[in-house]
Amino acid sequence: MPDNRGTSAGPATRSPWVIDTRELGRRPGASRTVQRSVPVSESLGVPDVIVVPAGTEVELDLLLESVVEGVLVSGTATAATEGQCVRCLDPIADEVHVEMTELFAYPDSTTEETTDEDEVSRLIDDLLDLEPLVRDALVLGLPLVPVCTPECAGLCAECGVKWAELEAGHGHETIDPRWAALVERFGEGRDTRE
Repeated sequence: MPDNRGTSAGPATRSPWVIDTRELGRRPGASRTVQRSVPVSESLGVPDVIVVPAGTEVELDLLLESVVEGVLVSGTATAATEGQCVRCLDPIADEVHVEMTELFAYPDSTTEETTDEDEVSRLIDDLLDLEPLVRDALVLGLPLVPVCTPECAGLCAECGVKWAELEAGHGHETIDPRWAALVERFGEGRDTRE
């Protein structure tokens, strides 16, 4: 949920994440599209697994619609991601694409009066701050288990080499320590039923 809910200080008007809605007006049905690239100031995601790196441009394609209770923001955000495969630990570069819909309530609207501060976003001085909305959507859109390919078999637990690079039938024979003395005494693979 956005962090600007119920705050008294308005969003910084010079931030590329902030949109001035005054030209939209408060006429229900009025709309406007917003397309822009905005950099993220800090990495988003799980470090050492998958992140949207700091400085990455987030492509926003949004529709702002004036409704009775506020401004409805809907659209998509797309950003490049970097991480590593959880199976084989190879680096991965991909992108995350998320869809968003959020109502930014007008001050003194019924929605604002009947909801808690953290339940709905709010317009402050006719400005809306997209950063918390986009940040939350991108983080939730990241894969929980990033893999380089769906077929990735990972690493051999014994030697740590990628299964894709090993020959067919690769394995590590382990002998139960309780039988190790018998193997030493009679030799490995010798038929003792003679």
